[in-house]
Amino acid sequence: MAFHAHNRIFAVIDIDMKRNTLCTLILFCSLALSAQEKKDIIKTGLNFGPLPAVGYDEDKGFQYGAILQIFDYGDGTSYPNYESKTHIEYSRFTKGSQLIQVRHDNKTLIPGLRWSTMLRAEIDKAYDFYGLNGYASNYGWERIAEGKSGENFRFNPFYRMQRNHFTFRSDFKGTITGNFQWEAALFAKYMKIGTINYDNINKGKDESTVFPADIPTLYDLYVESGTLNEKEADGGFSSGIRLGLAYDSRDKEGAPGSGIWAEAHVTAAPGFLSEEPYYRYSFTWRHYVPVIRNDVLTFAYRLNYEGNFGSYCPFYILPFLTAMGESIDRDGMGGYGTVRGIMRARIVGLDMATYSAEFRWRFTRFRLRKQNIALALNLFSDGAMVTRGCDLSPLRSVESPPVGILGDRTKDSLHASFGAGFRFIMNENFIVGVEYGTPLTRFMKNSPLYNQDGSGSTYVNLGYCF
Repeated sequence: MAFHAHNRIFAVIDIDMKRNTLCTLILFCSLALSAQEKKDIIKTGLNFGPLPAVGYDEDKGFQYGAILQIFDYGDGTSYPNYESKTHIEYSRFTKGSQLIQVRHDNKTLIPGLRWSTMLRAEIDKAYDFYGLNGYASNYGWERIAEGKSGENFRFNPFYRMQRNHFTFRSDFKGTITGNFQWEAALFAKYMKIGTINYDNINKGKDESTVFPADIPTLYDLYVESGTLNEKEADGGFSSGIRLGLAYDSRDKEGAPGSGIWAEAHVTAAPGFLSEEPYYRYSFTWRHYVPVIRNDVLTFAYRLNYEGNFGSYCPFYILPFLTAMGESIDRDGMGGYGTVRGIMRARIVGLDMATYSAEFRWRFTRFRLRKQNIALALNLFSDGAMVTRGCDLSPLRSVESPPVGILGDRTKDSLHASFGAGFRFIMNENFIVGVEYGTPLTRFMKNSPLYNQDGSGSTYVNLGYCF
């Protein structure tokens, strides 16, 4: 009898626990939904978002500097979209790079047109260069790991080069009919590329730990073998035009909860405007699917294809994911904005395909000092691969370091990652995010691809990835 009574007591406790858990979940969901149903304050006029540029990017290191974002909402009729936005930034990173940029996006200055312009300078003393064609280039992660632990430290700069990148772009967008739009842009780029400066990276080191300048980097081997021709190896100047068509049915721009945003672009940098001519095309499809209304839960995905007309494009142009309007061309296929969690510029080739997919959950929304605030979490997966590679045959004649330059593969395959993040959202446009991504190859211990994409990355940045 005591035994059966004992079981009944635990059964009652178990039932009560389940009921309490269910009630708690229902209450939590109700509170979350009710929070979403509160109407936002309609913002008008100028809103300033000054903040210290304190962040972290695994590829660049810790960021410090200053950022000022200025939003103009006019009379509020366009809220949550703005009428104009200005972004001013100066940042330095502990791994040796600097970023200076001024970007302006205006929807009312020119009647019937949206005008966006930017001036951007990136100074990078140790930019990532892991070779071309993705997995067709081997990444010597074991030597890098040994270097970090104090042994073989002289191998650390092998996957680095200097790169100074200056960009000017001015974009125009107009409506064709309904959600269909045309896009046009003028751009100019200047790249200065070279082997790493050993005086800079050896500054402050004692003689026993300096990096010897007589050990060639991977970039040096690409130049010596002729894989990079003399005209492109040092960078150069390019300018031209970009034309595009777009379809945009998003409910809002900063953090969309529904709609489609699709673009198709053609970029032309002809010989009379550029030192090395090239012609590229890009297709991007973004879709925002509301799972729970009022931005509570959104499924968002992006599909992109970057390609080249012909069989040549300067290698310093290849890593970029094409964008127009207020967005910058995302740099480095791999890293924040492209394939989160995978090393920057790991996936570079003539033609590349990319995907991103994520769930975005706003778990609360409230007002603070007359500002509309929301907090959100996201789960994501990104991936990319080179679908058409560059000619790497000259490298086979080079005396390679022990790690080997080229892998056993001649073609690339999918580089995939997954991760999670947190977002602070103010007035739907000022968004600060923290994300961590890790590559799948990190868990493939019995595969030759093990650790070929790095060991994961953390990012502290502004906005959503797409």
